[in-house]
Amino acid sequence: MKSLSGHGPLRAPAWAILPSYIWLVGFVLLPLLIVSLLSFVNGSLGVGPSFELWERVAANGQFALTGENYRVLFISGTYVDAALNSVVVATVTTLLCLIIGYPMAYAIARAPLARRQLLLILFAALFCTSALIRTYAWTAIFDSVGPINEALRALGLIQEPLVFLGAVPAVYLGMVYAYLPVMVLAIYLSLLRLDYSLVEAARDLGARTGRIFLLIIVPISLPGAIAGCLLVFIPASGEFAVPWLLGGKGFPAAGTAIWTEFFGVQDWPRAAAMVALLLLTLVVPTVFLFKAALMPVIQPTPPQQNGPIR
Repeated sequence: MKSLSGHGPLRAPAWAILPSYIWLVGFVLLPLLIVSLLSFVNGSLGVGPSFELWERVAANGQFALTGENYRVLFISGTYVDAALNSVVVATVTTLLCLIIGYPMAYAIARAPLARRQLLLILFAALFCTSALIRTYAWTAIFDSVGPINEALRALGLIQEPLVFLGAVPAVYLGMVYAYLPVMVLAIYLSLLRLDYSLVEAARDLGARTGRIFLLIIVPISLPGAIAGCLLVFIPASGEFAVPWLLGGKGFPAAGTAIWTEFFGVQDWPRAAAMVALLLLTLVVPTVFLFKAALMPVIQPTPPQQNGPIR
């Protein structure tokens, strides 16, 4: 991008980008480095918070690096299953949010200005409440004496309460409920760039709704959809509250397993190894989605000159 005077590209001043680098190094790279080193600490030095382990390492006179923590995780297979299950849950959650969120985002983008502002306020209001509190609300709804079971009992449809908590559908419902607003807002922001005169022109030329959606709307909103997938998939893979509260303690999830090792067993080296494995599991899909988000937007195919689009 050249400057208005034509003397070369515009460059951000160093003072403007320096805080971003400080933030990334201090709050992203440094914690990751500490966790990675902690995952190789010999478990024979004992368990406990990281600063206690570093004191034991210093007192031992050697760094005592070992890959035993990773070997134990792969031999047991419990955490590997939990990590893979979390990736599956995150993938299904992302697809459900994408399928449900696309028409919702399009409806908001096409709504009149006053109604659009109201809808955006309603979506933004969800972020004003803690996700933990909203998940707790679902536990009350799904309870054996909750409103769903009580309503079915009153209608005479059931005699014994249905079990919702601890079931897989409850986990997916809670996950979609928690992350759907993120997907909708990401797609909505990309749809603001859509020139609806293109849609009207395609409709005048005889294009059907499905073809308009695939050739015009999807390519223009594709970066927002991919960004929404990233914003949903990455945190959903390590989600703790929803699987714990709605799926129960027996539901295999990476976030639950990591929390148990950190604060239940207090085996910080093994918990750090779990975190490292989860990050490695997420590298491939995250890099794929990130590269896809940076791809050039696909241009819609121009209509043929010999007749209307069918």
